[in-house]
Amino acid sequence: MEAAPLRPPLQIGPITADPPVVLAPMAGVTDAPFRVLCASFGGGLYVNQMVTARALLHDNKASWELARFHPAEQVRSLQLYGTDPVTVGEIVRRLVAEDRVDHVDMNFGCPAPKVTRNGGGAALPVKRTLLRAVVGAAVRAADAESGGRVPVTIKFRVGIDDDHLTFLDTGRIAADEGVAAVALHARTALQHYAPPARWERIAELVQAVSPLPVLGNGDVFTGEDAVRMMTQTGCAGVVVGRGCLGRPWLFRDLEDALAGRPVQPAPLLGEVADVVRRHLDLALEWRRGSVAHDDLSDRYVVPAFRKHLAWYLKGYPVGAEVRRAAGQIRATDDVHALLDGLDPDAQAVVAAESVVRSHSNALKRVALPEGWLDDPDEDVALDPALEEMFSGG
Repeated sequence: MEAAPLRPPLQIGPITADPPVVLAPMAGVTDAPFRVLCASFGGGLYVNQMVTARALLHDNKASWELARFHPAEQVRSLQLYGTDPVTVGEIVRRLVAEDRVDHVDMNFGCPAPKVTRNGGGAALPVKRTLLRAVVGAAVRAADAESGGRVPVTIKFRVGIDDDHLTFLDTGRIAADEGVAAVALHARTALQHYAPPARWERIAELVQAVSPLPVLGNGDVFTGEDAVRMMTQTGCAGVVVGRGCLGRPWLFRDLEDALAGRPVQPAPLLGEVADVVRRHLDLALEWRRGSVAHDDLSDRYVVPAFRKHLAWYLKGYPVGAEVRRAAGQIRATDDVHALLDGLDPDAQAVVAAESVVRSHSNALKRVALPEGWLDDPDEDVALDPALEEMFSGG
């Protein structure tokens, strides 16, 4: 008999995520091939990487390419970054009117200096009036064009640092402006990705904005972690970031754990190699669908794939020489040759899921506009021209 689910599906407007799991948008990572691969292991909501509203409005080709979705994606979920209510409203209206998205997420959590020094990302929630204007513009534009069909959510951090906590005000403003759900990364901008996430902050936000669904983000590396986070905080779902890097099967584990089923053992290295080949094929196919000449695929796909290959090998006893070779691959044949040389029966080391992948550090300081922390109620308007025309983080 099928085990009863430990947690109900997540409802974001008309969108159902079952299990209640969301792939966090990650710069240079959550492109269409990676999203499709992760979704092949389990249900949930798979969000595209951050795209800049101003860049889309000015028809930046690279940004529109990032905003493209794979035909296999059932829900087209896009994260936007912007600091100007007019720009944000206009591009959300266009995205919805042209039927390009099913869900819009707003980024108020990015701690990158190039974002925060201009008042964006994790810096923007400090200015409550501006935050309300940007969130409200996105929600009204989506509702006007879709009649509620396209929900808007926001993702944010606990605050700038321990002396400048903004998450409760941010959640209440989001609820007032009609967002469908909020996601809290339970660290400050200063903490970046260290030390351990403060899950108790998620519980505080749940209490403050109920019945608005709250998603928890931070240190979900296993199915058990997801169950513990939801049990301890009362959150409606979990957001997964670094935990799935090189481990897309984590979404299978999350689905099993949240359904009350036993989680399967970590794959053998031969099974990992099969996943790597699938990922590479998806990446090559996706690139060939966006350029005129197939012979450009290796040049663009393989260098960007090196980080994924390194993440896949983390936690397996492959040796320093193989890891070094993985960082020097230049062509698809190099990838296949490296995989052919691996021991298919090698097992993951103990606690392989906790091996550090990607960011694991704190910032020395948060880059902010001058005087940014002085008056949270200041009615500030940021110059849209200050937003760099970049997307992806």
